[in-house]
Amino acid sequence: MSVYAITGVSKGIGFELVKQISGDPKNLVVGLVRDKAATEKRVAAELGDRSNVHILHADLTSYDSLKQAAADTTKIVGERGIDYLVANGAFLTTFDFYDPIGVLGDKVEELENVLLKSFQTNVVGNIHLFNLFLPLVMKGKVKKVIFISSGAADLDFINDLEVETSASYCAAKAAMNVIVAKFNAQYKKDGVLFVSMSPGAVEVGHFENVTPEQIRSLTGFMGKLSTYAPHFKGFTPVDEAIRTIRSTWEKISIDNGDGGAFISHFGNKQWL
Repeated sequence: MSVYAITGVSKGIGFELVKQISGDPKNLVVGLVRDKAATEKRVAAELGDRSNVHILHADLTSYDSLKQAAADTTKIVGERGIDYLVANGAFLTTFDFYDPIGVLGDKVEELENVLLKSFQTNVVGNIHLFNLFLPLVMKGKVKKVIFISSGAADLDFINDLEVETSASYCAAKAAMNVIVAKFNAQYKKDGVLFVSMSPGAVEVGHFENVTPEQIRSLTGFMGKLSTYAPHFKGFTPVDEAIRTIRSTWEKISIDNGDGGAFISHFGNKQWL
């Protein structure tokens, strides 16, 4: 049996993680979300009455809510601690999703607000998450902390393919890659594996209701992905992506030199 604490489980990658992991009744899953009631409703509707799933309220922008979530998680898991802490929750914005950052320079206030919210949620929030939940990870047997990053934050990927879009998202992911390495530098000696992992290009509904102009931007980006990986045929279904991610995080270890690393779902630097 393994114990998991996962943020951002209301939809997409997070919900699929809960679905697959809790499919084994020996596992215990604590899902952390902002909207507890809505997520509990979805879990009940789609997963049924799984006694090994617990949904708690937690907001990455609120230290107090994360502190309470850690206390509530302690009551659930007890002395077993947490084997896997998965930092999946994130603030996503369409503000710069389809436009290069230079084009957005005239929208000063919005640009500043998006960047500040992105870093407050996706960086500061995850630092608090790690610090507050680390005592539980230290009690666990596996002791793995997985940050869900993105290959789009890789500098070689950005420069080689000239990817202009999603600057705020990529910058926050890159910042967290450094934070993960810093936590590794501190806690590797205690047997805790910290790693940043890109899930690959996963179909989670981000591109619904796009405008014709946004479609043109997306088409250009997809063309660059095909250049980077000629075998790439489109976004991976989320259920398939999660199976690959889980297979990889089972294999990685401190002994294999994975501590603090920024890796793909394949365990290397092949992002697609």
